[in-house]
Amino acid sequence: MRALSIHGKEDLRPVEVDVPEPGPDQVRIKVAYVGICGSDLHYYFHGANGAFVVREPLVPGHELSGTVDVDPSGRLAPGTPVTVHPATFGPVVAGLEDARHLWPGGSYLGSASTWPHTQGGMAQYLVVGADMIRELPAELPLTRAALAEPLAVALHGVSQAGGVEGARVLVSGAGPIGLLAAFAAKALGAAHVTVADVVPEPLERATAVGADATILLGSAEVPAGAYDVVLECAGVPASITTAIGAVRPRGVVAQVGMLPNAEVSVLLAPLISKEARLVGCFRFDDEIGEAVRLLNEHPEAEAVVTHVIGAADAVEAFATAKDSRASGKVLVAL
Repeated sequence: MRALSIHGKEDLRPVEVDVPEPGPDQVRIKVAYVGICGSDLHYYFHGANGAFVVREPLVPGHELSGTVDVDPSGRLAPGTPVTVHPATFGPVVAGLEDARHLWPGGSYLGSASTWPHTQGGMAQYLVVGADMIRELPAELPLTRAALAEPLAVALHGVSQAGGVEGARVLVSGAGPIGLLAAFAAKALGAAHVTVADVVPEPLERATAVGADATILLGSAEVPAGAYDVVLECAGVPASITTAIGAVRPRGVVAQVGMLPNAEVSVLLAPLISKEARLVGCFRFDDEIGEAVRLLNEHPEAEAVVTHVIGAADAVEAFATAKDSRASGKVLVAL
């Protein structure tokens, strides 16, 4: 079968590998679409994602949809549409029973954080644990279903913020996660959702997924103290400072966007004087089920997907995904 493999910085190759055989309690999936995530971009363009360096060929991809090919248990019929929870979890940590994603010792599809690396989904077939499978409604298009994992990340951010029903929400950053955060906030009952970004094209996509207003940073200011909840999805120190300024007294800033593991400069004085909260958000536990439900109920979410590019043109797909003006979520069709 064909797989796409990163061998180092800007070295992505199609390779032929054996079709994997599922063992007990495993399922083989025929992969249809895989979304390109920010971590995938780092692995391709830099040969590393933060401290996690590509030390052996790595098949990227953890946002995927497809159909069941083989389920040795017989529970899932061939052709059943599915997505995958890409995490396996480490040993239970006392006091964190409800936060499996924070247990050390786990792994994530398409990640160089483990040795050997945990191979991902950019292959024609993928074998995963049966407990990682999430069945999809028959009417949900597989293109939209490929958004389930990043939407789960956005939903976890909303959960960490304490919910958004009836709230005035600001989403900082209109990349794919920011767009899905805006969509999630509207779908979960936010009274008003504003999305801010430094370039105009992503803001047009934000309107398409339901944002009530947009702010083009540099041309307009974010109003101070105007929002109950800020979902910070840009992962840029200056954006965090803006988010803290934008939240109301005793509001909450949920830091969804990842930052490098380094000291950064952020203005915290307003956070203190407003008694606002800044809360971290890391991946998700099991919000992927709710993500599937929302994707099925809200076809407008598919506006996040701007490109579907075949595996033969994977280098073009990665280049397109890197350009936030040109693209939202880019899917690779396997």
